[in-house]
Amino acid sequence: MEIVIYLIVIVAGLGAGYGLATTVLRKSIENKSEGLLKEAEAKAELIKNERMLQAKEKFLQLKAEHEKTIQARNQEVQQSENRAKQKESSLSQKIEETRRKQSELDAAKENLKTQQELILKKQADVEKMHRKQVEQLEIIAGLSAEDAKGQLVEALKSEATTEAASHIKDIMEEAKLTANKEAKRIVVQTIQRVATEHAVENSVSVFNIENDEVKGRIIGREGRNIRAIEAATGVEIIVDDTPEAIILSCFDPVRREIARLALHQLVTDGRIHPARIEEVVAKVKRQIEEEIAETGKRTCIDLGIHGLHPELTRMVGRMKYRSSYGQNLLQHSREVANLCAIMAAELGLNVKLAKRAGLLHDIGKVPDDEPEVPHAILGMKLAEKFKEKPEVCNAIGAHHDEIEMTSLISPIVQVCDAISGARPGARREVVESYIKRLKDMEALAMSQAGVSSTYAIQAGRELRVIVESERVTDKDAEMLSFTISQKIQNEMTYPGQVKVTVIRETRAVSIAK
Repeated sequence: MEIVIYLIVIVAGLGAGYGLATTVLRKSIENKSEGLLKEAEAKAELIKNERMLQAKEKFLQLKAEHEKTIQARNQEVQQSENRAKQKESSLSQKIEETRRKQSELDAAKENLKTQQELILKKQADVEKMHRKQVEQLEIIAGLSAEDAKGQLVEALKSEATTEAASHIKDIMEEAKLTANKEAKRIVVQTIQRVATEHAVENSVSVFNIENDEVKGRIIGREGRNIRAIEAATGVEIIVDDTPEAIILSCFDPVRREIARLALHQLVTDGRIHPARIEEVVAKVKRQIEEEIAETGKRTCIDLGIHGLHPELTRMVGRMKYRSSYGQNLLQHSREVANLCAIMAAELGLNVKLAKRAGLLHDIGKVPDDEPEVPHAILGMKLAEKFKEKPEVCNAIGAHHDEIEMTSLISPIVQVCDAISGARPGARREVVESYIKRLKDMEALAMSQAGVSSTYAIQAGRELRVIVESERVTDKDAEMLSFTISQKIQNEMTYPGQVKVTVIRETRAVSIAK
């Protein structure tokens, strides 16, 4: 019984304790919930305030930017209005100026019309006086104008026939006297034509191409590319039916080499137009000058010649593009130098001086501006100018007996020069005089005012003269062509006829930046 009571008491205590604990726990949870709710409300209020501040700042910032934009646009509108006002003022001035010029032009037209009427009236008076004079002359002479013309024509025919017969007789006599000389010339020309490798080397170069389509690009639209190349280089370019080849013709080997290298670069690059052609030709000319200097230095090093003046070294390099009696001038001079060294060594003379004189003996053939003196004398003067030793100068000047020999090296150089040139087809006097004639023709044209460059092409049958458009007008170009043709006719001797073409080109160049 007591146990049951104890159990009841325990169960009642546990129930009371559970209820009490539940009540306490509920109150604790309610208290925490209220605290979290208040804290969340406080944080929400704080975040709300921050967002409002940020929104206000953004609004102020956008408002400031909008005001700046409006102000900038107002300034642009104001500037546009100012420019419009200035243009309107300028246009008004131009309109006024145009009206003034129009009135002046109208007045000038009236004056011109009046002057034309006066001129017509004077011409009528002159014709009337001329008719009166002719009538008086007919009365005095007893012949009409037609009869006088007929008698004059008959007299001129008779005089011309007599003069022509005299010329024919003189020509026949001259032909008989020069028949032997003409026969020798023909034989020499035949020998030269047989020596193909030398003749071709001195007159033309062949530029090989991959296919015939390149020819059309080189010619260009309406031939403008090929004309630009010929004008820039002075070389005649022959584009014919020869497959995969273009022929470059010019008496100057340097010009031919410049044209060949320029064409090679243009074809390789693919861009072929007049502006690019001028750029490439200028670049190739600089490269050729550098190659000439390098060739001269290398030749001196190969021959063991030291202390040569830089200008003489450059002239030695230019020998590569000159010919002597159908032979490359540099090869000929190197051969003469080696022969002189061998002979000097056998005779116990100064080998270095002999080799130096042999290399420089034809240096007078190199300068472009050839004066009217033999190349041996010109070479001697150049050597003296650049402080070469007297033995070398004398050997250069005496190797064609223009001056007296004063040292033993001089006859050695003369003999070695003859040995080097002693081969079939070596005599090239006709070609040398032909080249000299072309250069004289170019120099004659260059002496005229306003001429910038001249090129003799078509084997000397045509002379192209390029003039400065600022100094020479179209009418002046016609007169210049006539003047040059008359000078060539009166001052030079040449076979056939020479066509003089004056080219005047105007260019307008602007640069976009």
